[in-house]
Amino acid sequence: MDTLIFDILTIFPGLLDSPLSESIIRRARQDGKIRIDITDIRDFAEDKHTMTDDRPFGGGAGMLMKPEPLTAALGSAQQKNGAGKVILLSPQGRLYTQRVAEELSRESHLILVCGRYEGVDERFIENSVDDVISLGDYILTGGELGAMIIIDSVTRLLPGVLGCAESVSRDTFSRNLLKHPQYTRPRVFAGQEVPAILLSGDHGAIEEYRFIQSVQRTLERRPDLCRQNSFSATEIDWLKKHGLYSSFCPVSEKTQ
Repeated sequence: MDTLIFDILTIFPGLLDSPLSESIIRRARQDGKIRIDITDIRDFAEDKHTMTDDRPFGGGAGMLMKPEPLTAALGSAQQKNGAGKVILLSPQGRLYTQRVAEELSRESHLILVCGRYEGVDERFIENSVDDVISLGDYILTGGELGAMIIIDSVTRLLPGVLGCAESVSRDTFSRNLLKHPQYTRPRVFAGQEVPAILLSGDHGAIEEYRFIQSVQRTLERRPDLCRQNSFSATEIDWLKKHGLYSSFCPVSEKTQ
């Protein structure tokens, strides 16, 4: 697979240095799975004070990011790495989910524009932005954290990035089930023992146990996910066996 290029446009490049130079992201960069280029929008400001924001026409609180330095910064990144898919991080965008991460992992070049202040001049959005993404129904001081989240969640989906490929398919949200409880050594901690079935060596029984635990945890903590699943014939049998089939409300009984 070709290297996935991430371009980040920001007025605070220093915020990105450490998080994008550690752990899995660092290894993915070293292995050539991804490349990350950071463009400082202030370098393209047109005045001596390197202003990238100004007051909104019509009045109102706060400042808006100006279209000229944003457009020039984007043009510079595109001249270096190609057009790419331009994404603005903004609370007005579509909600970021695991499905969106999977969608973006199939791209070859993502340009992440980090919004700031009260927002971005609408003309830049209309002329230059392909997609607007929100991390959730809350407000951050800027899009840099959102850009890092997107890079992390997309990178781990790329082939060969994780040591165990199965980890991706069994992640929470990969199929709208929260992950089952997990245990490691010691076998007894604070008077609590690891469930005996996990030590039984019966892989079929362990798989059933973990599936049922996932279902129960999802029902308890994220019932909104319950209506978004379909199950294999074996899983339907397990649900019925444990009295969970009717309460879990699966979308269908289609086998996977």
